[in-house]
Amino acid sequence: MKKIILTGGGSAGHVTPNIALLPSLKEAGYDVAYVGSYDGIEKKLISDFDIPYVGISTGKFRRYLDLKNFTDPFRVIKGYGEAKKFLKSFQPDVIFSKGGFVSVPVVRAASSLKIPCIIHESDMTPGLANKMCIPVAQKVCCNFPETLKQLPHSKAILTGSPIRSELAQGNKLAGLTMCGFSANAPVIMVIGGSLGAANVNKAVRDALPKLLTDFQVVHLCGKDKIDNLLLNTAGYKQFEYVKAELKDLFAMADLVISRAGANAICELLALKKPNILIPLPASSSRGDQILNARSFEAQGFSMVIQEDDLTTEMLVDKVHELYFTRHSFRDAMNKSGQMDSIKTILRLINEAANETNN
Repeated sequence: MKKIILTGGGSAGHVTPNIALLPSLKEAGYDVAYVGSYDGIEKKLISDFDIPYVGISTGKFRRYLDLKNFTDPFRVIKGYGEAKKFLKSFQPDVIFSKGGFVSVPVVRAASSLKIPCIIHESDMTPGLANKMCIPVAQKVCCNFPETLKQLPHSKAILTGSPIRSELAQGNKLAGLTMCGFSANAPVIMVIGGSLGAANVNKAVRDALPKLLTDFQVVHLCGKDKIDNLLLNTAGYKQFEYVKAELKDLFAMADLVISRAGANAICELLALKKPNILIPLPASSSRGDQILNARSFEAQGFSMVIQEDDLTTEMLVDKVHELYFTRHSFRDAMNKSGQMDSIKTILRLINEAANETNN
């Protein structure tokens, strides 16, 4: 039996593509283990999938001054040692990394043991963690054609992002029942990311009096971000986070308001959901979501509102505009020719694993 280690964490976007690969990996006969941080979101998300999970020490690499810059390198060194010890014990044929800072010691330790690594970059421009892994990676998968120019030519592969097949198998009625919604009014689904988006949450809640006259709203607002004062608001349902039920919420959603994380928008594209993207602003990120959103806007897949421009009135107007023009967005997404990313990535994994065994 061939063996593979999956790694990646820090946010759901660094974990869900790995989860999407699991059925195909098991079908192909792989023994799978996951390496993440001690108590990161990846540990919680992977707990449902009956595969071994190993936690290692990790630290963040920052481009700005912070006292943790003096202590985190020691955590990374410790994580490198822990990863190397597990790799020697498990003896994987290949590593697949979805990024995040926990992946750096894993990929680097694998390289020192001559274990091939396939890594995936979701955003248009490679993040710092992946930049540290690219030199030792065998192949680098990406989502955007623009990204190919920023990667070593011999390593870069345009694959798209693995999307969980079950997301397309939701039940609209189950979603409506779960939320207590009527089948007679369209549904807006709001996704703020696994950690929630305070400004988006506020804008949506401020707009509720106007939105609820025409729509119902299901709001994935993030951990500890439920507004208890709105719990009994008719037509409005809040969840911190959902797992298995997400497919049913997608099935009932007519429109989606979302951050512009690469994995999230790839799911919207695969499901052909007309959407408004509110990217994380450059002031609190490296600007990758802004680039992602611009690409989707240019391709006719999305409407975009910059967070700095976000007002209640603008959000309400954009929602109504999107609803009345939703068919044009679906048409553009239907013509996109969504790539079979799982099949492509599995081929790369197999090729790397076979080289190890030869």
